[in-house]
This record gives sequence, C-alpha cells and structure tokens, in this order.
Amino acid sequence: MMRKVFVLLLFFLSSLYALSDQDILNRADTFSKSLAKIDQFRAYNDYKNLYLRALMKNDKRLKYSALKGIVSSGHKLHIDVKQYEKEYKLLSHTKKRTTVTKKAIKVKLSHKLKSVRFRNKRLVLTFDKNLQKNQVNYFTLYDKKKRVYKYVFDIHASMLKSATTLRQEGVDRIKLAQYNPNTLRLVVTNRTPLYVRFSKKGKELSIKIVNKAIKNKKAIIANKHKEYSKRVDRNKVIVIDAGHGGKDPGAVGYRNYREKVVVLSIAKELRDILRRRGFKVYMTRESDCFIKLRDRTKYANRKNADIFISLHANAVGQKDAKKAHGIECYFLSTSRSSRAKKVAAMENSADLNEMDYYGKQSFLNTINSHNIVASNKLAIDLQRSALAALQRKYKNVKDTGVREGPFWVLVGAQMPSVLVEVGFITHPNEARRLVNKRYQKTMAEGLANGIERYFLNN
Repeated sequence: MMRKVFVLLLFFLSSLYALSDQDILNRADTFSKSLAKIDQFRAYNDYKNLYLRALMKNDKRLKYSALKGIVSSGHKLHIDVKQYEKEYKLLSHTKKRTTVTKKAIKVKLSHKLKSVRFRNKRLVLTFDKNLQKNQVNYFTLYDKKKRVYKYVFDIHASMLKSATTLRQEGVDRIKLAQYNPNTLRLVVTNRTPLYVRFSKKGKELSIKIVNKAIKNKKAIIANKHKEYSKRVDRNKVIVIDAGHGGKDPGAVGYRNYREKVVVLSIAKELRDILRRRGFKVYMTRESDCFIKLRDRTKYANRKNADIFISLHANAVGQKDAKKAHGIECYFLSTSRSSRAKKVAAMENSADLNEMDYYGKQSFLNTINSHNIVASNKLAIDLQRSALAALQRKYKNVKDTGVREGPFWVLVGAQMPSVLVEVGFITHPNEARRLVNKRYQKTMAEGLANGIERYFLNN
C-alpha cells in the first residue's frame, strides 16, 4: 500500500515539474483574465500547484504570487479561501515592512528567434538553437466579451526585433511579441474557431492554422466549377461589348474616372469567367480602340452569337452626382420614356454623325420584335444575379430596375441583346467601387451567373 502511494506521489511530482514556475504562472495569469468559468478553475488549479511548489522550494516570492492568485480566483469561483487569505495578508504585511533594494535583473536567455515566415502554408519560427522538450507551452482561450477565440503559444526565448503582426487568409490577427523577459508569446485571434496544430523539429517550431469555414467555402466553389465542367450546354457563343473606347471616353465621372476604362476591365473579367465555365466568348474590343456602334452588332452577327451584352457606366450632372446610383439593365425597344431617352441619348452620342436623330427614330420603329421577349428575360436574369453577388459583399447596392429603351448599339443584333449600366461613375462611393478590381470581379461573377440562369431556363 505504501509503495502504491509513493508511486502515485512520484508521478504527481514529475507531472508538476513538467513546466517551469514562470510558464505555469503565465498560463494561470492568462486564464484568470478570462470570463469563462472553466478558465477560472484552470487558473485556480495552476495557482494551487504553484503554492505547493513554493512550499517545497521555500520560495517566498513564488508563494506570494501563488497565494495572490488563489485568493483572487477563489473569490470569483465562490470557493472558501479564508486560510489562504490569512496567509496572503500576513505575507503582504511582512513584505511591506521589509525594505528591499531593487536591482535591475537582466535575464540572459539561451534561445533567440532568428526568423518568422510562412512555408508550405505553415507558420515557421526558426531559432538559433534546437528547441527543448518543454520549451513551448500551448493553450486556448475564448473571450466572451469580445467574442473571439485565442490560440496562445508561450516560448521560453527572446526576439531580435520588436513586436510583429502577421497576415494569413482566413485569420483575423496573428501577433508575436516579447510577453516578459523570459517568454516570447504568439497569439492567433479569430472570430470563428480555427484548426491549430504544431510540431517542433530541431530549431524550428512549425504551426498549421486552418480556418474550416474558408476551407469549406473553397470546397463548395471547387464543386461548382466541377458542375460547370459537367454541363453539356457549353456550345453557346457570347459576344461582350465594352462600351466606348479610343477617342470616345464615354462618361467622365468622379476623380476623372473614365467609363471606357471601367467597362473594359469588367468585360475582361466576365470573358475570363465565362471561358473557364466552358463558353465560347468574343469581345468587340480588347484594348482602348474606337469602334462604331453599328459595327459592334455586325461583329456579333458574324460570330453567330447566342447573346450580345454591352457594358456601360451611367452618369448624371454634378448637381445630382451624390444622389444617383445603382445598377440597371436595358433591352432594345422603341420606348419613349423620359429616363430611357436620357440614357439612350448619352450612349448613342458616339455615332450621331452616322444618322440624324429623326432618321434613327424612324429606323427604330421598323425593328423586328421577335428578340424583344428573350432580351427582356436575359436582362432580368443579369440584373438579379449581379445584384445578388454584389449585395452579399457590399452595402447600399441599389436596384434601379430592368428597362427598355432605343439604344443604337443594340440595333441590328440578330440575337437577344442587353445593355448593362454597371453603376454611376459620377457617384463618389459607386465610382470608387467601379475602379476596384475586387468589385469588378464580383460584378462579373454576378453577370456570369445571370447568363448561366438564362441559358438554363431558355
């Protein structure tokens, strides 16, 4: 029986000394700051272990820190710590009466951090010497107040540089700093749970950090692309027309952003997405060149296109610049609405010398209406899908509707054709978005989804 007790005591003592006093104190102090009850229990147990160590070593400084922690965490947990509290007050009183000459203590650590970098999707910390068995202490915390998860690495080492903030996709923050003279601390903070694993090999500490939510999202996108590749309706031909170009800049808006530049960027993004999905795609222009309006639909007819999409950016006068914003789609008709006339007049202006206004109106009155219904359906699908894609990521994306109007660029198209006004280049906020690559890509993805929907339903 005595032998069994001795073995258990030996096991307890060996586990107790697996970590250094400072490591346990650091961990306990961190747990005590948490609002979670389980962390307060962990802190209480750590302080009790430190108290036992202090008694065995006759270390008054450690005993004082342990008693202070036991009293503080015990009160939070409503545990009876009166005996510890008496001892703590007595020790505090003695400490106050004793005059201690304070000297600057310089701790010389054996390990120094040499570099921090990402390698093969892992965060790698390299030190000047091989890492020891118990040199890295890892624990996790959840801050209920801030609603964030924290993954903490305490390393018995020092840094050569000041605190460093690192960046990784799907992780809110990674900070590396000297926590105290003995401890280098790495804290990974995120609003959602992370998958964190680490390994030590020689001089390196390798940490794998994965955001499962991002990983699952990428898997869903990958599966979507697989579905696209399996679809058999990819023999469709699409012609994309980037409005204006060359000597015709189109609308010039906020900070002199030019319509011809913006719509060409979106058109190229849309082309690339549709080609990846297996469609055959052509563009009326792929550079900054001028093309007559009538030649754009002629090009689409020569390519036997199934649909024709012309991209433009809207504009208003300076007086209304901060008010007018939003996305709208137009299909060809002889509509006489005042709004359609204003927009059409602006987009038709490049070729006014080809035919006078009354000649154009007479020509529009003779157009065939067999594609108008299909164009209307295409415009609805493009509008809905573009808005859905943008509203998921951006605020205040306005739906200004699907409309009909006499657009000269759509005249002569022998297939369903739509003019998309991607936004107002004169509106300060919308203009800044329109020149942003990420916004352009999201817009293009939305339009591509609209094309998918149109072909699926028609």
